[in-house]
Amino acid sequence: MDTHIPERLADYMNDGEMDAEMIYVESEHSAISACVGASAAGARTFTASASQGLALMHEILFIASGLRLPIVMAVANRSLSAPLNIWNDHQDSVSSRDAGWIQLYVESSQEAADTIIQAYKIGENSKVLLPVMVCLDGFTLSHVYEPVNMPEEKDVSEFLPKLKLPYTLDPKNPLTFGAVSYPNTFMNFRMNQQEAMDDAKKVIKDVNKDFKKKFGRAYGDGLIETYKLDEAKYALIAMGTVCSTTRDVVDEMRANGKKVALIKIKSLRPFPDEELIEAVRNLKGVAVIDRAISPGNAPPLYSEVTAALKDSKIRIKGYVAGLGGRDVTEEIIEKALLNVEIGKDIEWLF
Repeated sequence: MDTHIPERLADYMNDGEMDAEMIYVESEHSAISACVGASAAGARTFTASASQGLALMHEILFIASGLRLPIVMAVANRSLSAPLNIWNDHQDSVSSRDAGWIQLYVESSQEAADTIIQAYKIGENSKVLLPVMVCLDGFTLSHVYEPVNMPEEKDVSEFLPKLKLPYTLDPKNPLTFGAVSYPNTFMNFRMNQQEAMDDAKKVIKDVNKDFKKKFGRAYGDGLIETYKLDEAKYALIAMGTVCSTTRDVVDEMRANGKKVALIKIKSLRPFPDEELIEAVRNLKGVAVIDRAISPGNAPPLYSEVTAALKDSKIRIKGYVAGLGGRDVTEEIIEKALLNVEIGKDIEWLF
């Protein structure tokens, strides 16, 4: 899934269209390790991964975040083995949500391109300094062609400030990175990461606004995006490309008198608690569709939503759909919205 991304970047470099250096490595573990070294040296870095490759990076994901390195990575979301399956769901990146990376889920190729640009401005902000995953559905986005308005290089350079990290590896100014942290200090580092993630909420919103001013496009407030929420009584909450199908279902159900809506979660980390609380304020119920599972407990996005809305009286129903590339059809989405209206909970939708 992710192979197309570095291949295209290699084409740009070979054709002289991009001034960058490609580091060839033997595995995804080495790829993210190379990004850690390059970012620590003060370079703007990028990589891409998916599925088992992202799982192989898992150890280093925590290091990248703990070292406060604003690496940007595209993740072409795919299922994890076994059984072997190369198609789309969100199990890979959702399983890494506690590694300390900002996670932004996109709905289209245009949003993917725009969000990667925004990711650098978010992660490199002095109040944040965290790595960012831009998560795009494998096959659905990675293996299709659709029109994309690619911003001009000059405009992107104007939008992104010149990279200047507060701490870098420099023989003229020696610093220690990744030193041992004893029990009397380790929690402080983790607290700083949490504070940076909290600060990232406002930064994500501000960058989304700045991007709209510069390029004319925005995605909700940067954290969530709603569709036809006015006068709605029930809404479906989801991430990724299923939101595009949901828009069509909402239109059709609205035409038939059903007051339904869509709430798209773009930022899984940091999770938009306050924004979600405000969005559901006038709703009677929400249906949450997960494309991932958490064996032994409720599905992950459903768990996030219920935790955020714990003080709300709203009805919340959770559904699992679309695992391993199975289509999330209009019929499935409509069933979820109708079931939450009558209070019926069907956990797995096929």
